[in-house]
Amino acid sequence: MARIAILEDDAAIRDALAELLARQGHEAVPVTDFMRAVPALLKVEPDLVLLDLGLPGVDGTAVCRDFRAQSNAPVIVVTSRDDELDEVLCMRLGADDYVTKPYRPHVLLARIEAVLRRIGAGAVPLLRHKGVTLDIEAATVSTEQGSVELTRNELKILALLMRNAGSVVSRSALMCELWDSDAFIDDNTLTVNINRLRQTLERVGARDLLVTHRGRGYSV
Repeated sequence: MARIAILEDDAAIRDALAELLARQGHEAVPVTDFMRAVPALLKVEPDLVLLDLGLPGVDGTAVCRDFRAQSNAPVIVVTSRDDELDEVLCMRLGADDYVTKPYRPHVLLARIEAVLRRIGAGAVPLLRHKGVTLDIEAATVSTEQGSVELTRNELKILALLMRNAGSVVSRSALMCELWDSDAFIDDNTLTVNINRLRQTLERVGARDLLVTHRGRGYSV
C-alpha cells in the first residue's frame, strides 16, 4: 500500500481518484490547501503525488518545481492541459509522468504502479484470488496443485489483473503496463502474451482464472 496525495480542485474528480486508489489498497490523501500546497504535501509525507495544474490561486507547475526541490516523492501530473509545452515543462521540473484528462482509470493505475515500482513503494509481495497465489518477488504463481515460475510479461499481466480482481482491465492498460505505452504496439503481441499466461496457469490447474471480455479486456 502506498500513501498517495491528491492535489485536485475539482471535488468530483478528487473523490473519484480517492475511491479508485482505495480500491487498489492505497491510502488516498486529498490536499485542498492550494495556497499552501507544498507545505501541505510535505506534511502528508506521500509516496506519490497526483497533481492537477489548473489549481485556484496557484500555478501547478510552480507546485511541482517547489515540491520536487524539497522531496524525492514522485509526481504524476493529471491535467486537462494537453499542450506539449506544458508536458515538457513539467517533466523538466521533475514530474515523473504526465497524464491528460479525461484519463482511462486502468491506464492511470498502470502508470501509478509503474512509478511506485521504480521507487520500491507500495509493493504487495503476495496477491491471492480464487485459490491462486501470486508471489511478485519470486515471480511464481501457485495453487494446491503446485507452483510455476512466470516470465517477466506473464508476471506483469497477472499482477495487474489480480490487483484489479473483479474488474475488467482494458487491453490498452495491459499494453501500458508491459511497454509503458499503448501506441505503436502490434495488438497481436498482447494476445500472444495472454495465451502464454493461460498455458502457464493451466499447468497449476488455474485453467479458468483468466477471463476474456470481448471488446473490453480481461479479468480474473
